[in-house]
Amino acid sequence: MQRKITKTVTIGNRTIGGGHPILIQSMTNTRTEDAAATIQQIERLAAAGCDLVRCTVPNMEAAKALGEIKKEVSIPVIADIHFDYRLAIAAIAHGADKIRINPGNIGSADKVRAVVDAAKERGVPIRVGVNSGSLEKEILEKYHGVTAEGMAQSALAQAALIEEMGYDQLVISIKSSDVLMCVRAHELISAKTMHPLHVGITEAGTLISGNIKSALGIGLILYQGIGDTIRVSLTGDPLEEVKSAKLILRSLGLRSGGIEVVSCPTCGRTKIDLIKLANQVEEMVADLPLDLKVAVMGCVVNGPGEAKEADIGIAGGVGEGLLIKHGEVIKKLPEDELLAALREELLHWGEN
Repeated sequence: MQRKITKTVTIGNRTIGGGHPILIQSMTNTRTEDAAATIQQIERLAAAGCDLVRCTVPNMEAAKALGEIKKEVSIPVIADIHFDYRLAIAAIAHGADKIRINPGNIGSADKVRAVVDAAKERGVPIRVGVNSGSLEKEILEKYHGVTAEGMAQSALAQAALIEEMGYDQLVISIKSSDVLMCVRAHELISAKTMHPLHVGITEAGTLISGNIKSALGIGLILYQGIGDTIRVSLTGDPLEEVKSAKLILRSLGLRSGGIEVVSCPTCGRTKIDLIKLANQVEEMVADLPLDLKVAVMGCVVNGPGEAKEADIGIAGGVGEGLLIKHGEVIKKLPEDELLAALREELLHWGEN
């Protein structure tokens, strides 16, 4: 796929747009005022592969805590602001690498200008965020409800307002829980702006439904070359958002690195606990710094053949299984030794 080359925007120690790699974003669910807990969660997210993290700033204590948080974390911190322009200014003063605002709920043009001036002074990018649930009354009336066209128009108008105030370090985000509406909105806005786009399906849902909706929506958008950062919004542990985002990017060929685990569906030939084994393998390889494919197969009938596309794999039998490397069987082992044998091979990968 050919990606659209958007404007370059620097967020802390990361750069988006201009053909740079698509970055993964998540959001903390700690109280930002609790700096210690927030720092701990951000570092866990960073270790899992998160590139950017957003923290809510609902009060002045949270804004001030950003200064302490920034000293301890390794990835850029984005301040999420609603309604009170003073919180946006305070977040910038305390080191936020980017702020997320909806100019429509910040207040008067003078208040928006005050935020823009503070951001411009420190070179802090502004993410203009528009959700389907926050469209202006006149937009809703014009389009007779929430539509992709209305979302795109609202976001472009708000970005133009900030540009007219003399600042163009912007990222635009338009999100909806309606997958196809969200996809269409991104198609429309991408054709009309060069600003980088942050892509996601808002209020996607719990782990299963949220992952399916996000994979479909984000995947359809990214496949058209649209998007510079992504977030998989899930009701759950933010770490799951990062894992899912990495898989989406890897599945589309937009990110390499890390171990990809493939496993077959269970069937009547399966004689081992394949579900448990596949989950154990996925957990075991999560932190290994290798770029390869691992196969976990449930039987020795098709296992060796199906594992040929993988670099290494295991296939289960009756109380035993095979260790397969580059499509060739290298060992037959008792079932309870398969996992350890696979781990040993991976820990010494490339030595032989």
